[in-house]
Amino acid sequence: MPPPQALVLAKQKGLDLVEISPNAVPPVCRIMDYGKYQYQEQKRAREAKRHQKVIEVKEIKFRPKVDEHDYQFKKHHIERFIEDGDKVKATIFFRGREMAHPEIGHRILMRLIKDLEELAVAETMPRQEGNQMHTILTGKKGAPKPKPRVETPEPAVKE
Repeated sequence: MPPPQALVLAKQKGLDLVEISPNAVPPVCRIMDYGKYQYQEQKRAREAKRHQKVIEVKEIKFRPKVDEHDYQFKKHHIERFIEDGDKVKATIFFRGREMAHPEIGHRILMRLIKDLEELAVAETMPRQEGNQMHTILTGKKGAPKPKPRVETPEPAVKE
């Protein structure tokens, strides 16, 4: 129907004439409550956003002379981050004369990749940029999903 006739029909019903497809021949329009339509679209967008998981990149810093306990401690942090669904950037900082031996840092990162191979995969292999060397680790697709953590209430203290 011609646009003026459609406008009159929309006004009689107390609704709006909304152009759906302006490039079609002839243009396609719909008679609807535009405010309600906008509200429904916003509601759908909020619902979709709520179900998204934001992946963060956490960074763990190592030194070339890292002690075994420190290495294990940081490795456990990386495991926890990956189980939570985040990516991890493992970085080794070199200072002064340590720059002359990048193979030490490379060895540490390769050991980390090997230790975490059942849980994570290296997105990038270790590479040096300036005075630091880094790699990015991501959780494996087939890895089991973590169990949700259940917080237990603290026992009440009797006085």
